[in-house]
Amino acid sequence: MKAIQFLKPKEIRIIDLPAPESPGPGEALVRTHTMGICGTDISGYLGKMPFFGYPRIPGHELGLEVLAIGPEVTNVRVGDRCSLEPYLNNPDSPTSRRGTGNCCPDIQVLGVHIDGGLRREWICPARKLHPGNALSYNQLALVETLAIGYHAVQRGNPQPGDTVLVVGAGPIGLACLEFLKLMDVTVIVMDMNEERLRFCTEKLGVTRTVQVGSEVSPVDQLASLTDNVMANLVIDATGSAKSMSACLEYAAFAGRVVYVGITADELVFPHAPVFHRRELTLLASRNALPEDFRQIIDIIDEGKIDTDKWITHRFGFDETPEIFPRFGNGFPGLIKAVIELD
Repeated sequence: MKAIQFLKPKEIRIIDLPAPESPGPGEALVRTHTMGICGTDISGYLGKMPFFGYPRIPGHELGLEVLAIGPEVTNVRVGDRCSLEPYLNNPDSPTSRRGTGNCCPDIQVLGVHIDGGLRREWICPARKLHPGNALSYNQLALVETLAIGYHAVQRGNPQPGDTVLVVGAGPIGLACLEFLKLMDVTVIVMDMNEERLRFCTEKLGVTRTVQVGSEVSPVDQLASLTDNVMANLVIDATGSAKSMSACLEYAAFAGRVVYVGITADELVFPHAPVFHRRELTLLASRNALPEDFRQIIDIIDEGKIDTDKWITHRFGFDETPEIFPRFGNGFPGLIKAVIELD
């Protein structure tokens, strides 16, 4: 059985694995039909992901089919189409028992800390599978990305009438926008990429945009859009230390800032004149919760989110070793790429 492996940074290969055994108690044998490529996978390939270990089979945004189930499995059946919650937490940890297994100290993320799903058949914990039989495998592969954005929005707790700024129009930022559009809030998106901002306007209907790097500073552009009030909630999805340090200046007095992007660099921001004076609340958002996955599958099924516009690039399994080196330079018009294993 073939799989894709990152042997070390910038070295990718197709490997042969033995066929998986029958699933044991609490396990399921699954087949990967589709894998979404995300920033974590690209950073892992480039050696820029702080939590990544090598060698590693990537893949945590997955559209899966259940082929067999082991004893004691009741949440899925053979033939189910599923999304995967790839955060393998310790259910007995104090953090998990409080309902926040998404940031369990013992967490292992599939495709990051342990091998993921860029292989045809493999064994996974059945408790992490979320059925969505009305969805396509491509839609199911998008659920994890959407869950990250959904959880970040929930962390920020936007209130009716709030102005919400999303910094970064990559997949996680776009996921945040999808859910903010369903709320009674004013949405603004900021990015340095004019093409991504145009996508937000033309495809998502988010018409209030701020372009970083234009002649007018981001602070002044935002002030103009908000009558100098700024944003009640700022969600930074860039993973850029420079952006994450600067984004507190975009927050209104008594505002909230959520970091959903990840950086290994130190963040520096003015305390007295900005953070303290405005009495800001700073929050982190990590991974997502099981109920987030179930909620998103229902939202897609109800037609509230159109996933067709998300996937702009499709690749086959055998193309993968040639594809990842090209992500360093980007693909024109890329919003979301998937690998289709069928």
